[in-house]
Amino acid sequence: MIKSELPQIIHQHAEGEQCHWRLFISGDLAFFDGHFPEQAVLPGVTQLDWAVKLGCNAFGYSANIATLEVLKFQQLILPNTYVDLVIEHQAHKSKLIFSYRDGDKRFASGRIAFNTAINTDMNTESDS
Repeated sequence: MIKSELPQIIHQHAEGEQCHWRLFISGDLAFFDGHFPEQAVLPGVTQLDWAVKLGCNAFGYSANIATLEVLKFQQLILPNTYVDLVIEHQAHKSKLIFSYRDGDKRFASGRIAFNTAINTDMNTESDS
């Protein structure tokens, strides 16, 4: 089993209800091992894990996910690639909308709906 690990964050910027991360997806990450032998590809589940972790941290949610909506993987993320992760917060719906992209190239996108509202007690530890 591979332990969850975030990629290298080159830059982070937050404005209003949107956060933006510039990420470097190093070919040394364990997620590439065996996925796939002929061409290493970043697994979609890893992309989703990063969006959940970074989005929950940025907007104060616990990782109590109700549903994943319109999850799409449009392009492969290959080793040693720079990508932008953009997450928009829809507080009134308890949702995060995420997309991985680089300029006009879209890699993946989707919506994460949470069972609970924002975690107002940020001092409480929770498993994610």
